[in-house]
Amino acid sequence: MAGSTFASRSYRDTALVLRTRDLGEADRIITMLTASHGLVRGVAKGVRRTSSKFGATVEPFMVADVQLVHGRSLDIVTQAISQGSYGAMIVADYDKYTAANIMAEAAERLTESEGLDSRPQFRLLHGAVSALARGVHEPDLVLNSYLLRALSTAGWAVTWTSCVACGRPGPQPGFHAALGGPVCDDCRPPGTRQIAAGTADLLHALQQGSWQVARSADRQARHEAGGVVTSYVQHHLERRLSSLGR
Repeated sequence: MAGSTFASRSYRDTALVLRTRDLGEADRIITMLTASHGLVRGVAKGVRRTSSKFGATVEPFMVADVQLVHGRSLDIVTQAISQGSYGAMIVADYDKYTAANIMAEAAERLTESEGLDSRPQFRLLHGAVSALARGVHEPDLVLNSYLLRALSTAGWAVTWTSCVACGRPGPQPGFHAALGGPVCDDCRPPGTRQIAAGTADLLHALQQGSWQVARSADRQARHEAGGVVTSYVQHHLERRLSSLGR
């Protein structure tokens, strides 16, 4: 950074706030997913003071046009202009808030590696948070659709219409996370999760964004689908999502 000017270290982007953490008496560390710069952690100085001009704009699940300055370990947030006020609608509803936290944690894990094109993941998360806040679909459907589509974008799409081991067509009675999808009775290894045919159809609809099919699923299929998605996400992220314990 030596010899560089403020202007040369400054950049703008659209950011979705994933989480925040207090720093000192008045500052806050903001973890955000940006459209063009991937996962960014920055400090918003003085943001906790009542006189702060953009404190509410950098709360979790808000979307903002932000200006930042590259720093040694953390960037500095110098300006934030609201583009999507989703936070209040989400935190007022427990199911929405729980789903949003899981999505935010998954997005952070999926975009931690540098050099990845963050734009598809940003667009996916932005759409999911917006739909969740506005109540377009039930929170569990939005959450599980987002997780499946985020994993697909990262290269882990599931083929729900055939056995992942032998290719036998049709909904299969088992799911094995390590194998990457459904398995038939002949191919199922130890640890296979049993699933109903309706659950496989629901999971396929959620991954494809077929909302009419997803909304028609019964409560049992939706509950079973949630367990399948959770096991698949945690297998690929290689650790438990802490938000799932809330």
